[in-house]
Amino acid sequence: MNSTARQTGSSLIEVMVTVLILSTSLLGMAALQNRSLQYNHSAYLRSQANILAYDILDRIRINRANTDSYKLKFGADAPAGNSLVQSDLREWREIVAAALPEGNSAVSCTTSKHACTVIIQWTEQNSSGEESEDSSTFEYTTKI
Repeated sequence: MNSTARQTGSSLIEVMVTVLILSTSLLGMAALQNRSLQYNHSAYLRSQANILAYDILDRIRINRANTDSYKLKFGADAPAGNSLVQSDLREWREIVAAALPEGNSAVSCTTSKHACTVIIQWTEQNSSGEESEDSSTFEYTTKI
């Protein structure tokens, strides 16, 4: 016996299920891509902070005779003089502010312990895209 009855509607249901699975997968991949970009940007900012810390420490090593003079607190105005220490701190503070979002920095060195501490703070975007909630701090201490 040959049956001439046809199935109707099954193709439409299969297409709808396929579209549902595909759209869910694409949304998941978009969310993954978004997270990846956020983590990548965060890593970039940490790398910049590391480079900036090495920059000021190299400047301090060049001018070892005046290691005690390298002091800069958060929120304090950068030194305005013409000495090497003052110009190093002023230039470095400007670079930190330009390279990092809401970048702020502090330096503290002591000759007695032959050590310097560099602290750099900046603000990162959180998962909702706002810059005001997540702040990061990078602290580096080394012997000079």
